[in-house]
Amino acid sequence: MASNDQKQGGGFFSSIASSLSNFSNAMHKSVNGLIGYEGLEVINPEGGTEDAEEEAQRGRWKQEERDSYWKMMQKYIGSDVTSMVTLPVLIFEPMTMIQKMAELMEYCHLLDLADECEDPYMRLVYASSWAISVYYAYQRTWKPFNPILGETYEMVNHGGITFIAEQVSHHPPMSAGHAENDHFTYDVTSKLKTKFLGNSLDVYPVGRTRVTFKKDGVVLDLVPPPTKVNNLIFGRTWVDSPGEMVMTNLTTGDKVVLYFQPCGWLGAGRYEVDGYVYNAAEEPKILMTGKWNKSMSYQPCDLEGEPLSGTEMKEVWKVAAAPENDKFQYTHFAHKINSFDTAPRKLLASDSRLRPDRYALEKGDLSKAGAEKSSLEERQRAERRNREAKNQQFTPRWFSISGEVTPTPWGDLEVYQYNSKYGEHRASIESSDSDCIEEVDLKSIEFNPWQFGNVSAE
Repeated sequence: MASNDQKQGGGFFSSIASSLSNFSNAMHKSVNGLIGYEGLEVINPEGGTEDAEEEAQRGRWKQEERDSYWKMMQKYIGSDVTSMVTLPVLIFEPMTMIQKMAELMEYCHLLDLADECEDPYMRLVYASSWAISVYYAYQRTWKPFNPILGETYEMVNHGGITFIAEQVSHHPPMSAGHAENDHFTYDVTSKLKTKFLGNSLDVYPVGRTRVTFKKDGVVLDLVPPPTKVNNLIFGRTWVDSPGEMVMTNLTTGDKVVLYFQPCGWLGAGRYEVDGYVYNAAEEPKILMTGKWNKSMSYQPCDLEGEPLSGTEMKEVWKVAAAPENDKFQYTHFAHKINSFDTAPRKLLASDSRLRPDRYALEKGDLSKAGAEKSSLEERQRAERRNREAKNQQFTPRWFSISGEVTPTPWGDLEVYQYNSKYGEHRASIESSDSDCIEEVDLKSIEFNPWQFGNVSAE
């Protein structure tokens, strides 16, 4: 495992250095010439029709907003800004971080196929393609809302799964999630670590992701690549995820290693993913190739990694059609996540859909969204003061700290585990005679994640 970590770290830092060097050189060319290449083109979230060079120079900020914010942010260069900076609502999308955790479930049918698969190497092909599939959604350049401590997100009516996520810590920001259907269970503890570099942001996924298949109990562990957000303040924002993704079968020792190519000169290599499925002896068995924003394919290979004669490349995953000119670059599934179509009966009052700032932004009222966001943040601080005054500790409802500390390439992680109480809660509702909530009146349900008093901002 040590060699894998070294290989992963080397791949990450070399790819970042290459990406920064290439992008710095490219910036010496005209802006219009740079974004004229498909590899670096990013959808304009506003759907505007202004000149490309002007839009790229301006980004989504007004001149005075950009200059003012840049002066404030300079002091944070080199720092982790995960929860220490208050950001303007104009750069947000109407979704929270724990809702984004559920986006990984869009292509969960691939995990169903992996559970049913008898071939241990094809199982990794299906499962790793599932892990790659979410990157199409992750290229969105809008920032999701940070969850309030105790906030939850529930999802049903998709692929037979039940999904629950909860914000289990505020400092440091940590979320835990659990999904389950007849084929698999999915468990994640997520803690993002960031490094602000001025006009860009490095995001390190300090987390643990496990998938357990119900057919034979096989457990897969996923280590995703880091992400880099470019042109945060100046120019047109775009996202890249250079580095290695490693998925390991903890039961057998087989693994798949996929390399996400960094965006090179004038966009060369962007989106491209290549790698192999290896057996426990680290011999290549299946090669995989594709683009994380389009599709992935596979083909059996020999010990040299060359395609076996008599075999052909086969597609295993293809991105679903997305809405055209969507303001927030949402997929159809992202809209589904935000809707109440995927909400269970008696939705928890702590659910992200009920946040007044998120809902106001979804309706296009930036002023109200900003005011509601500030109010929620102040109420969260007030609740913390109330809790500390009573010498009480916050305790998540649906997840428990396991006591296990696991190493990751970017730091150690305290692991939270699903405590099964949500399943018991949901079962009790399903067995009751309560009426099903078919339509939810947002005005009648107050967002309430608070455990120590719903303290209003003064």
